Amino acid sequence: FLEHPVCRECSTKRRPQSLADEGDKVLYFHVLILSYLDACGDPPRFETMRLQHAPKPNYSPGETIHYKCRLGFRPMAPPLPTSAVCQDDNTWSPLQEACTRKLCPNLGDPVNGQVNYVNGSTMFGSQAHYVCNEGFYMIGSRILYCEISGNNVIWDDNPPLCERVLCATPRNITNGRITNYKDEYEYNEIVTYSCNPSDGPDEYSLVGESVLVCVDSDRWSSDSPQCKVVKCEYPVVEHGKMVSGFRKKFYYKSQVAFECNQGFYLHGSNTIVCGANSTWEPKIPMCTKEPTTATTKPLTSSASGFIKSCLYISISFKFLVIFHTPLNVW
Repeated sequence: FLEHPVCRECSTKRRPQSLADEGDKVLYFHVLILSYLDACGDPPRFETMRLQHAPKPNYSPGETIHYKCRLGFRPMAPPLPTSAVCQDDNTWSPLQEACTRKLCPNLGDPVNGQVNYVNGSTMFGSQAHYVCNEGFYMIGSRILYCEISGNNVIWDDNPPLCERVLCATPRNITNGRITNYKDEYEYNEIVTYSCNPSDGPDEYSLVGESVLVCVDSDRWSSDSPQCKVVKCEYPVVEHGKMVSGFRKKFYYKSQVAFECNQGFYLHGSNTIVCGANSTWEPKIPMCTKEPTTATTKPLTSSASGFIKSCLYISISFKFLVIFHTPLNVW
C-alpha cells in the first residue's frame, strides 16, 4: 500500500516538533537540578538565636542570612557576628552562638534566712531556693524561677519572708495544770504539765508527755496529756507467783514480773505493765503443765537411739580402760 501524500507531510512535520518538546523538558529539568545543587541548604540552627526572617527552600551563593537573639537571651559583650553567607562551595560561612542568657535581678538573702541559686547564678532558667534560719518559718514561695516577661526576664514571685516561730499557750487539762504558764512561747521553749492532788482514794496519773516543746509556728512537740485515775486489777497467776513489783495498788506504768511454780510452764510474757486504759499490757500470763514451744520438747526416737548408742560406747570404753590397766596403778 502507498502512504497518502497528505499523511506523509503531516507525519514529517509533527515529528520534529514532538522531539523539540521533549528536549525542552529535559533541558528544563537539567537546569533545575543544576540550580538546586548550586545552592546552600537549610540555615544552621542555634540555641540562643534565630533567623530574622522566614527561611527559604534554598539559597544561592553570595546570599546572606541574619540572626537575632531569642527571648530570654541578649547579645554577648563584646558582640559576635550574627550573619552567615552562602559560599561558592554551597556551604554556610562559620557562625557561633552570639547571645547569652539574660539575668534576673540579684535577690539577696532575706532577713533571718538564706537564698541559694541552683546553678550558681541568676541567669534565665535558674532557680532560687530559700531556707529560713532555725527558729523561723517561711511565708511565701520557697522556690522562685527566673522566667520571660515580655522582652525581659524576671522572678516569677516575690521573695518570701522568714518570721519568728511562736506558739500559743497549749490547752489546759482537767485535773492538771501548766507549771510555767505564758501567753506566748518562742521556738524551743517548753511547758510542763503536772496533775493535781486527788480528792478520792486513788491518785491521778499523767498519761502522755509531761513536757511539750514549741517546734513550729503554733505547733507543739505532742498533744497535751491527760490527768486521770489509771488503776489495774491485782494480777494473780495460778500455779505461779509475783517476783517483783509488789505493792497494794497498781497505777499507771506499774510493772510486775512473774515466774511459774516447779513443774509448770509460762505462757505469755513474764513482765507486764499497767496501761493507760487500766488494763495490763500485755495480758496477764498463765502457768500450765503443757510446755511452750520455747521449752524443751520430748526426745524423738532417733534422738533417743543416738543417746543410747553414746552411753553404750562410753560404758564399753570405761570397761576396756579398767580391764587393761595394770594392778600397780590401783
